[in-house]
Amino acid sequence: MAAAAHPATTDTYRARAAYESTGPLASYLFRLMSIKQTNLCVSADVETSAELLALAEEVGDSICIFKTHCDIVTDWSDRTARELTEISQRKFFIVFEDRKFADIGETVQKQYTSGYHRIAYWSQITNAHVLPGPAIVTALHQAADVTIAKLNTGVYTNISSNPRPRKIHGVAGIEEEDDVEDDDDDDDEKITKDKEDQAEQDAKDNDVALATPPANEEFEERKLAAQPKDRKHSVVSVSTTISFRHESISPRPDPEFSNDEAFIVSKDTMLKRLETVPILRQLLLLAEMSSEGHLMTPEYQQKTVEIARANSQFVMGFIAQRSLNTEKSDNFITMTPGCKLPPPGQEGQKLGDGLGQQYNTPRKLILDQGCDVIIVGRGIFRAPDRTAEAERYRLEGWKAYMERVGTNHR
Repeated sequence: MAAAAHPATTDTYRARAAYESTGPLASYLFRLMSIKQTNLCVSADVETSAELLALAEEVGDSICIFKTHCDIVTDWSDRTARELTEISQRKFFIVFEDRKFADIGETVQKQYTSGYHRIAYWSQITNAHVLPGPAIVTALHQAADVTIAKLNTGVYTNISSNPRPRKIHGVAGIEEEDDVEDDDDDDDEKITKDKEDQAEQDAKDNDVALATPPANEEFEERKLAAQPKDRKHSVVSVSTTISFRHESISPRPDPEFSNDEAFIVSKDTMLKRLETVPILRQLLLLAEMSSEGHLMTPEYQQKTVEIARANSQFVMGFIAQRSLNTEKSDNFITMTPGCKLPPPGQEGQKLGDGLGQQYNTPRKLILDQGCDVIIVGRGIFRAPDRTAEAERYRLEGWKAYMERVGTNHR
């Protein structure tokens, strides 16, 4: 195993979650992978919101990451983003928008936060090329920080309608107020002319009666109870509240996540303890692609790694075909596309799509190449039973990982 000497390839996901160099979102992801026992990411290369959400529902239990291409979804909307977020929280996976930013800083900031898709508001992870230079990472980091600040600030407006006290003339101890009528209240009684006349007469009678102090308390209570039925009055109250929510700068696993005994409990219990994904954003850098003849030279890959190390608070890892962790302090996550299992009975067959895509098996990528997350697209979303196929990939990827770190560890 080529990269076996580096701790990132021999330590468990759970152990790597606790590294001081691990960012908070990456730490969450490692713990999620350990609890769900999955290193599978499904690439949702589909063209409608309905297909996207259906796929997320079908494969959600088997994955740690759901990768999207929102710009190929023809009917993408804020509703699509909201529903995908709801599924991800319920099924416990992270959303990764495979945007592959590659432009000057100000442009990528707008592409990330504005426009039709507003990626930064719903996708925890995105990725970028470093072709424009290291400033692209700085620009995306700044945009992510601004977005998180907005997401952590809520503005709520409450509108309520409450009845106000009626005006009672000449009665001690009752404050006189002007009535405010709610003309928009469709539920108000439609008082006929006769009833209005009667109410007016009753009011006059009461004014006369109450002008003279009652002889005793019982009589006073009876007269007050005999008030005419005025038209329903109300006051509309509008209040605005601004709240601020603060995520921990560097959340660390709870002690229970570092304790082997904790993993005796059920997966569902552990997921509840893990809770939902923190409101944070991190970046992957493209260091190597799975397409034949790509132009990412070894020199380009090395420069990509250097930029990642200089921005390790924001850059969580790479898109690459092998682990790029070489220095002792490296703990970058390697996510790898081009993963495919041959159909049963065709093991060993060379796989490709005729368009330059080259495929590797989960075992080769996880065990031999030291990768952390396998990315599977057509092999799953075009399968007759996508739930079963996702589970098949999950099992193969996890088996390779267990062999890599030792079968007594998760």
